[in-house]
Amino acid sequence: MAHSFGTILRDGQEYMKVWPRQKQLFSLFPDGKVVLATEFAIKVMPPAAVIAAASLINIHGAEYAPQAIAIAAFFMSLPLQGLMWLGHRSKQSLPPAIKGWYQEIHTKMRQQGCELQSAKARPRYKELAQLLKTAFEELDKVFTRQLF
Repeated sequence: MAHSFGTILRDGQEYMKVWPRQKQLFSLFPDGKVVLATEFAIKVMPPAAVIAAASLINIHGAEYAPQAIAIAAFFMSLPLQGLMWLGHRSKQSLPPAIKGWYQEIHTKMRQQGCELQSAKARPRYKELAQLLKTAFEELDKVFTRQLF
């Protein structure tokens, strides 16, 4: 099923908001690193594109306008590439090993009293991100409740 460009970018933004920013996950999944790089690119690349294009035109003159536009377009495409990767990744089904891990975490969280949606039969990375985010937020609360 093909998704439109806008839908993929929107999915990427949503996935970027949901993915937990935990250092423990950086070695397991590339998603956290891509989220950080994409957020950085969203902040830095638009001004960098303007500066690069303006500098090129200022130094070499108006005859370098096509090259300046190409450089600016490249800089502006970097955040879009990150969002597209994240949007595509959020829709991918989990591989069998990670799917088993997803179901194991889901079961353990239910046993600890966390309120969750029912486990998906064919989970995607988006569901994994939501589960992990809930785990990092809720399990601390459950652990604290058990202590006091």
